[in-house]
Amino acid sequence: MHGKIFSLSLICSLFFNLKPAKADEGMWRPADLKKQEAAMQKAGLKIPITDLYHDGKAALNDAVVIFGGGCTGEVVSSQGLIFTNHHCGYGSVQSVSTNKNNYLIDGFWAKNNAEEIPVPGLTVTFIRKIENVTGTILKYVDTTMSEEDRNKSINEQIQFTEKALKNVYGYEAKVKPFYNGNEYWVTLTQVFEDVRLVGFPPNGIGKFGGDTDNWMWPRQTGDFGIFRVYAGANNKPAKYNINNKPYKAEKFFAINTSGVKEGDYSMVYGFPYVTREYLSASQLSQTIDISNPIRIEARRLKLGVWDEAMRKDADIFLKYASKQSSVSNGYKKWQGELRGLAINEVPDKKRAYEQRLIAKTSQDTSANSPRMILSQINAAVENNNKYLRALESTGETVLGIEIVRQAESLQKVLDVHRKGIKGQALTDTLAQLKKGLAGFYKNYEPEVDKALFETMMPFYYMQPGLAVPDRIKVLYAENGNDFGKWANNVFGQSALVFSQLAAPYYDEPKAQDTIAIKNDPAFKIYDAVVSWQRTAVSPSMQAFNKRMDMLSRIYMKQQLDYMSAERNFYPDANQTLRLTFGPVKGIKPQGHSYYSYISTLEDVVAKHNPDVEEFYVPARLRDLHARKDYGRWAVNGTVPVAFIAANHTSGGNSGSPVLNAKGELIGINFDRIWDGTMSDLYYDPNLCRNIAVDIRYVMFIIEKYGNASWLLKEMKLVK
Repeated sequence: MHGKIFSLSLICSLFFNLKPAKADEGMWRPADLKKQEAAMQKAGLKIPITDLYHDGKAALNDAVVIFGGGCTGEVVSSQGLIFTNHHCGYGSVQSVSTNKNNYLIDGFWAKNNAEEIPVPGLTVTFIRKIENVTGTILKYVDTTMSEEDRNKSINEQIQFTEKALKNVYGYEAKVKPFYNGNEYWVTLTQVFEDVRLVGFPPNGIGKFGGDTDNWMWPRQTGDFGIFRVYAGANNKPAKYNINNKPYKAEKFFAINTSGVKEGDYSMVYGFPYVTREYLSASQLSQTIDISNPIRIEARRLKLGVWDEAMRKDADIFLKYASKQSSVSNGYKKWQGELRGLAINEVPDKKRAYEQRLIAKTSQDTSANSPRMILSQINAAVENNNKYLRALESTGETVLGIEIVRQAESLQKVLDVHRKGIKGQALTDTLAQLKKGLAGFYKNYEPEVDKALFETMMPFYYMQPGLAVPDRIKVLYAENGNDFGKWANNVFGQSALVFSQLAAPYYDEPKAQDTIAIKNDPAFKIYDAVVSWQRTAVSPSMQAFNKRMDMLSRIYMKQQLDYMSAERNFYPDANQTLRLTFGPVKGIKPQGHSYYSYISTLEDVVAKHNPDVEEFYVPARLRDLHARKDYGRWAVNGTVPVAFIAANHTSGGNSGSPVLNAKGELIGINFDRIWDGTMSDLYYDPNLCRNIAVDIRYVMFIIEKYGNASWLLKEMKLVK
């Protein structure tokens, strides 16, 4: 976050009395690290906080990047080399793979810069500055304002601040709320669009264990990928050009090859996506009783259809690999989340916490007392539950069928005709809309989606309350109350089944297209569901969300004011840069007798099963193991693969650098243990663990498996 230093004359900071964190809890903003320095040093930190973050000067935070749209990456050489997770790069690598060059199955290792593969659409984002702008954003807010006027003032100030900073400094500026709108900070970013694939282990290494082992411990997954950022003139972002040069990084992580042992200090730097640590008990119940159960069952059905098709056909496997991985990830995570919340009896703890807050403020009899705010939250949640159930079930079921979701593209064509656009403007507009079709049909198989329709629609139709509109019931009746017949009609008659059928709407527009679109059987389903949501569900959800924004802001402030003596407060994750720290620490997984903190190559080979794709170990890796050809990466006759530590991580921390006490790279974060996934809602240091690829395994795979020693020569390896 080095670069030009700026100040805002209107800034005033909100300072809350934060207790130092326990060594295994908290997602700390870089600017808050100074407050945690004593706790970090006590836990084992051996470098100054200014090495981790130094406002206005280069520090290790400058080597932490947003990879793509939702993962973290780290710079590991002065030439823009990036490490992240295999699963973070999976979709990008799929996009440049073909049946002939299937980099997911076979892996990829460039032998030099010239062989690195451009990945269209992939970006790497550097953070150049973070600043507290609370005073500016809340400058015109006062207690007499209505909530509507308050939000209007805040939004105007946010737009003003973002535009002003972008104009002055040339960086993208994004203001985000913290502590539910009690603070506001701006982040300035620089986005690089020329990113190239450098090295990628095959699925048998990078995705080893697949869905079966996902969110589990022990793990034996080499979940890493290697990319490189390229820059144009003056080391600035530029579109892909063959003449671009590797980005010259002022800061990058040294790689420590000495390894880890239990009890070692560790920390994770990255961009955790979303946590909700400060929910009320009634808000938490919506996750436990409504959202997660619906999502889990719907995705169980979807994965059953997709997995069967993918096992039978290699071409379908390639089309659906990335989509299946994304759906499966959430499916299993939500199960673990419910499990962890139940083990910890979190709803009861939340209710007890609320009673303690009420007791501490018993003298407050105002309309905004904690007692009254919690009462209002509970009432709003109770009223909202039927709308939430409708929203979740519709999104995961009928709108989870690809052809129904894709009908949104026909809605856009319909909207163009309704606007009366003519001539060249019509041609240009439709051509622009058509660009989105190629990506969809590249990874779409109608027969698979038809099977999904026949499986998912009965589940959708059984949903209670507001989920199923009358128009859907009419369509079902028109198809003989037979889901198989309905599927035959949709996939036999819809223009969305094949790109060639949909193309005339974009290439040869006609006035009667509007009639044809309205009669398309897939569009009829989409329109019935979306129209129903728009009129009967969304308005109530929007009103609820606005109401909860206000109540949550007040409730959060009350917690900060009255409960700081009994808990540590840090802002919920919102994909801004954070650091968490904790010891390398093993665990005995729930229901198992063994205790461990590290896995090895012996564990990988022991799981090899040539008949199960998830557990197929590539022949070359088995050969290296058989010959004990580990080179300098051998440790006690094997190679370490993964380890766990008590760092508070979340989604978005995928690909994060795991650092030692000196700020050197010891691993790449890629997962949490199953019961610990509830850390998005409640953190338990006894149960929560992050899982990282041991950097020694990364180096071993690069050097011995990938024969890419040239990459190690540009890294800084230390003991």
